[in-house]
Formats: sequence, structure tokens, C-alpha cells
Amino acid sequence: MAQSSTAPVSEIIRNKHAADNDEPKKKTREEWKQAKELEEARKLGTVPAAVDEEGKDINPHIPQYISAAPWYFGQTGPTLKHQRPQPERQKEFSRLDEWYHRGVDSSRVVTKFRKGACENCGAVTHKRKDCMERPRKTGAKFTGAAIAADEPVQPHLALDFDGKRDRWNGYDPSDHSQILEEHRKIEEAKRQLKANKLKAGASGEELTEHDAGVASEEDDEKYAEGVDMPGTKVDSKQRITVRNLRIREDTAKYLRNLALESAYYDPKTRSMRENPYENTGNKDVDYQGENFVRFTGDTSRHAASQMFAWDAHQSGVDVHVLAEPTKLEQLEQEYRKKRAELKGAARGGLLERYGGAEHLDAPPKELLLAQTEHYVEYSRQGKIVKGAEKEVIRSQYEEDVYINNHTAVWGSYWRDGRWGFKCCHSLIKNSYCTGEAGRAVNAADLLTLPPATRPDDEPPEEGVLEPAEEPPSDDGERQRRRTLIEEHEQRMNKKREKKKRKKSKKQKKKKRRKKDESSSSSDSESEEDEEETKKRKRKEAMARQEKADAAADRLLAMDERRRPYNSMAADVTAPSAEEMEAWRMRQTHHDDPMAAFASKR
Repeated sequence: MAQSSTAPVSEIIRNKHAADNDEPKKKTREEWKQAKELEEARKLGTVPAAVDEEGKDINPHIPQYISAAPWYFGQTGPTLKHQRPQPERQKEFSRLDEWYHRGVDSSRVVTKFRKGACENCGAVTHKRKDCMERPRKTGAKFTGAAIAADEPVQPHLALDFDGKRDRWNGYDPSDHSQILEEHRKIEEAKRQLKANKLKAGASGEELTEHDAGVASEEDDEKYAEGVDMPGTKVDSKQRITVRNLRIREDTAKYLRNLALESAYYDPKTRSMRENPYENTGNKDVDYQGENFVRFTGDTSRHAASQMFAWDAHQSGVDVHVLAEPTKLEQLEQEYRKKRAELKGAARGGLLERYGGAEHLDAPPKELLLAQTEHYVEYSRQGKIVKGAEKEVIRSQYEEDVYINNHTAVWGSYWRDGRWGFKCCHSLIKNSYCTGEAGRAVNAADLLTLPPATRPDDEPPEEGVLEPAEEPPSDDGERQRRRTLIEEHEQRMNKKREKKKRKKSKKQKKKKRRKKDESSSSSDSESEEDEEETKKRKRKEAMARQEKADAAADRLLAMDERRRPYNSMAADVTAPSAEEMEAWRMRQTHHDDPMAAFASKR
């Protein structure tokens, strides 16, 4: 490695000798030869290597473009300091033991309100508007009592790339001492029990019930006979069973495929996302990784919607799966409906042309072959022993529930705008069924009530029966009923005629309005020339196009978080001929020499 002087020009000019020439002294051929021989000798190991300013040897095999320091570095001797990290450019990161403070230091008790503290709780580290404590009736500023402790000032941590992704950030190693202390106490208790057992065996005394139970537990654990169920952990204090480990008879995930190219196993979370047998060709395995959970539920449906949105965008329909989900759902439903109609039409055409529709209406295979794969095993008493009967699809509401001796459900009868029971014509939901007698009584009450006491728009109150007059002779009763029925039919006919008249008036008004509009438009078009009409329509289309372009530019210049939500507001109808002509006129042709002038205009 050649070590040449790389002093800056300013230093050479400053230190030049007065008697020498203006140019710096150059090496002679002998000096270059000696330097080359010294470099070769250092590479062969016959001469000690060069030493830098720190006393470290410099590898002679390092190329010159690496070992030679630049002139502005200010080094006159051999050095590699310019290749090492420069202290002024190194960024200081937080240490492993630095983390955010947890909790509040309550050791320091403050008994007097301090100036600038929170007026509510008395802590200095925040103001009243940032206080998280319940607002007091009289703040600590006036009472000076129950002053809260100061929250610690959280440090500003500077974490590097690995520090931000360290899963052990904030872990306190001193917490592990509690686990060690717990294991130490358990081992100490086991040794004490074993010593008591040896003493009792030597003296011939019997062990206590507790000691005997612990000793038998140790023997059982030794032979793995008294342990808990595989994969469970029983907490005697809380009386719960926690599933935290795999069943020991099963193969561990990390032992399924030990090849380096197989799926990665994360020991921290005990997860193996990919399939370890994917590249082995062995498909007959009971483990496929854990990523299959990500493709369950509505994931496939969302992917299908995304594919539909992409296909629609390629076809010219501007729709986005996240920006306009309602529009996408409506378009997808319409597409499926039309697709089903076209498929049904094609199927109907094939059946009409070639026939065979009778084969599609065949009964199910269970009826044709008198057998099914649905297996149910019954006992002699008729109870199900194995399998289950085919469930009948029912509504979420109660069906065929009859109350209070009724033989029909509530809502099976309708009269005067009210629901009731069909079996007894009762209009009270919690009433008891009276059968045919109730029907006769309700019919008689309906006929005996005079029209003035029961108007059409106000139904009678539930459970209130007005007194009826004494029934006259049979002929008079029949005549009266007939007159009441006729009067009721006349009132209903009058109402129907009134509704019809209102409806006909509305229809006449609509027709008259349409006729006026059509006549006015025809008059205006007759007055204007055809060419003038086209110009006017083209001008209106140009104005609309300019307005739409201005609105689009304004939305594009706006921050995307402040843009208004616009769902199903775009016009998806086909453009008219004038709109297409206005769009073509506003298009910029780059080959046109007047394109720049038109854009400025």
C-alpha cells in the first residue's frame, strides 16, 4: 500500500522554503522505487505494517483509493480515520433501558397549592383544561386539600429502525426476579417436604394428610399419571381452566418440516402462517397453515366486488369500490339480474328449439329412487338415537301459537280497521274465545249500534259494548238490519266515488300540464330555425362542459380529505349528440398550431 503525502495546496504554499521554486518538490525515481519495494515487503510480511495515529496496524492489502485520505482531511501520515464513522455525523439513539415512565410517583406528597398548577387537582404538569380528574365542586386552588401527584414528564425517545420494531420495548428485566423468587419458594417447599418425609420414615411416624398428598403428587408427576389434561392449565384459586398449550400427543408446528425453505415459524406467537408442505407435493396432511382464516367470511365477496369494479372501469363505467360502495352494490345487483335474465332467455331458447323441458321438472332423487343419504336411527319408543330429523325452516316469529282457547291466531280477522280472532270475531287480543256464540254477539252488536254513535273514522273502544235496544219482531229486525247494511254500503260507495273524483282531477291536471308544456315547446321550436336550435343546444352543452371541467379542477386541487362525499350523484345516462360535439370541440389537439392559443383563451 503506497502511503503518499496528500497535504493541501494551501499548506504546501504556506510551508514552502524561500529558496525553492514555486512548485512543490516531486519524488525522484529512487524514492518511488523505495516506496514500491516497501509496499511489496509489507504485503509479503517481511516488514511490519504501517501504524496509524491510534497505534493500530493498517492492512497493507487495502487499495490506495481507500487508504489515501483526501487533501481536505488534513492528514499527513498513514491513517484510516476518514473511513470510520465520523462522530459529528453519528445520530444518538435511546438506550435499551430508556422507556416511558409508568404510573405516578405518589411518594412525594404536596400539601400546598403551587402557582401555575392545575386549578382542579393541583398537579403542576398540566392545566385545568387538560385535567383528567373528575371536576371538583371547589378546586384545589381554593381548598388546598387532596392535591394530586404530579405526572412524570415523558422523555422523547429516539429509536432506530430495529428499536421501533423490538417486541421487548419497555420490558423491565427486574420483573423476572419475581418469577425466580416464586420458583425458589416452590423448590424450597419441595425440599422441606422431602426432609419431613425422610424424618418421618426414619422415626416410624405417619405423615400428615397434607404431606402424604404432596408426596403422592410428586410420585404421580414422576410417572406422569396425576397431571392435568393435555393442553389445559387449572387455576385452583379462580376455578378456571385455561387452554394455553398444544396437546402433547400432537406434532409441534416447528417439527412438521425442518427444511430451511419451508414456512417460517414465529416462536414468540407460536404461529406458522404458511403451509410447510406447500413445496413438498404432500397434500394428504391435516395442517395447512394459519393464513386460511384470512380468506373466510366476506373476504371472497369483497374480492369479487373489487374485480367487478375493475372490469366496470375498463368498460367505461367510473366506479370505485371504496369511494362509491353504494353505487357499486347497485350496479352489481343490476348486472346479476340482467345476467340471470339473459341466461334464462338463452336456456328458454334452447328448450324451445330442442325440447326437453319435461326432464327439468323431474321430482328429486329421494322420491325417484326411494332412498336418501340422510340417516336417522330411532329406538322402539320412537325417540331419535342417532342422527337428527330434517329441520323445518320457520320464521323468527312465533307461529301456530293459540292462546286463551282460541282456534285461530291473532290477526286472522279484520273489521273496521282493527285486527281480531277469526274463530270468535273478538277484537281484544287477551280475550277468551267464545266460539260461535261470540260471533253472533259481535254481529248483533255491530248491527244494533246506530251510525251516529260509531263514525267511520273513529273505531269503538276495545272492551266497551254499548247497550242495544230491545229486539222487535223477526220481520222488523230483518228489515232494520237490511236498512243498516244498505246505509253502510251507500256511505262506502260515496267514499269510493269521492276518491275516484280526486284521482281523476289529479290526472286531468297532469295531462293539462303536459299538454301546455308540449304546446309551448312546439311553438318555440316552430318559431326558431333548425340551425338556430342546434347552435343554442351546442352553446348550452359547451357551458355545461366548462362548468363540469371547472368543478373537476376545483375538486382535484382540493385536499382529498376535504373532498365532499358524492355517491350515486353522477349522471350515467348516454350523452346527447350536442354534448358529444361540445366535448370534441373542447379537446386539445397537440398537432394543431393554435392549440396553445385555444388553451389560453
